[in-house]
Amino acid sequence: MSTAAAARPDARAWFVLGMLCFVYVLNFLDRQLLSILAKPIQDDLQVTDGQLGRISGLYFALFYCLISIPVGWLADRTNRVRVLSFACALWSAATVACGFSSTYPQLVAARMAVGVGEAGGVPPSYAIISDYFAPGTRGTALGLFNLGPPLGQALGVAFGASIAAAYSWRSAFVVLGAVGVVTALAVYLFVREPERGRLDFKPSAVQSPLAMEKAGFYETVAMFFSRPVLVFVSLACGATQFVTYASLNFTTLFLMREKGMTLNEVAVYYALLIGIGISAGMYASGRLIDKFAPRGKHAYAMVPAVGLALAIPFFIGFVWAPTWPLALLFLVGPTFFNYFYLSPAVALVQEEVRPQERVLAGALLLLVMNLIGLGLGPTYLGAVSDLLRDTHPNNSLQIAFYTLVPFYVLAVVMFLSLARKLRREAVSTGDNL
Repeated sequence: MSTAAAARPDARAWFVLGMLCFVYVLNFLDRQLLSILAKPIQDDLQVTDGQLGRISGLYFALFYCLISIPVGWLADRTNRVRVLSFACALWSAATVACGFSSTYPQLVAARMAVGVGEAGGVPPSYAIISDYFAPGTRGTALGLFNLGPPLGQALGVAFGASIAAAYSWRSAFVVLGAVGVVTALAVYLFVREPERGRLDFKPSAVQSPLAMEKAGFYETVAMFFSRPVLVFVSLACGATQFVTYASLNFTTLFLMREKGMTLNEVAVYYALLIGIGISAGMYASGRLIDKFAPRGKHAYAMVPAVGLALAIPFFIGFVWAPTWPLALLFLVGPTFFNYFYLSPAVALVQEEVRPQERVLAGALLLLVMNLIGLGLGPTYLGAVSDLLRDTHPNNSLQIAFYTLVPFYVLAVVMFLSLARKLRREAVSTGDNL
């Protein structure tokens, strides 16, 4: 085994991972505050489910996804830590602006600015982590990094709902956005930019001067979309995120409006469920990838496929449950299994491309899966709920949630197809199955 492959992460690597994970926590916390505080925002600004779906889905995703591409290209050619620090400061300031919005259009503009900032958050972090952690440890590292969404969601529920209950929903945006501005400064001062590709052990990728030339924007985009595995994993993730983002953006509203939970109950019970359940799922999937991927790359697809298949019956039980305690009990299943896709997908993409292509490749992965999942999932669910509101005024969201089940099945089928494609690739290249 090569030295790079056997390298163990040092203390600085773990420190950087902790810092980047905290930034990701804030990234997702700020992104999810709108859905967490949907009920008081609806009451104050008089917006519909459809309007909430568009502002948390389509409007946000258009800016978040499209800006991530030039940001990814810039980060591949410049200092990734500085790009990340500036992006964190921008989205945090925009979060503060959300708290000062007095009309729906103002809130839309502030949310778009949040999307612009958050576009520079995750792709540079993926690449920085890949240059601090060697192959064989990246699955676990990325699994830990991907604890950001569940921790951000949990802390957003806990602190956002608590602050809103004690003061107002506006105060929650202002306070939590201010924390992000301070964190951006800390990243700039304490995180060191690593050498690109220093832990990759393929001689052609590290030692060749030609291989280490800066990757061209159009060349990298063409490479990404010409490789079936990269395109297919992006589409499978998009189908998964259609379900996860649709659910995530409306679960709090669903629990409060149709299951009878209060804001204070959400701040305690739902926060604990999200924080523990998704974190455990993220970490477990990363460990499973490090265990099974060396035996065959198809594990990158089988782990998500099995997880999503196991989530389906629990999801149906959650939607059906007549009381919120029973609903939360069923929600444990989807909360744990729904996120088995993210760490395997990110690890697969990062290992399939050259070191100098990683940020842009990560941005392209996010572009495809977030345009489909983040852009269309909440938009679809809010629109269906609005459509059913006249005929089913007391349970329009419940029926809308049921319509997400076929998208679960689609995601499972797509990951199984990806697993078959990875097996065939392994056979054609002579790799171990």
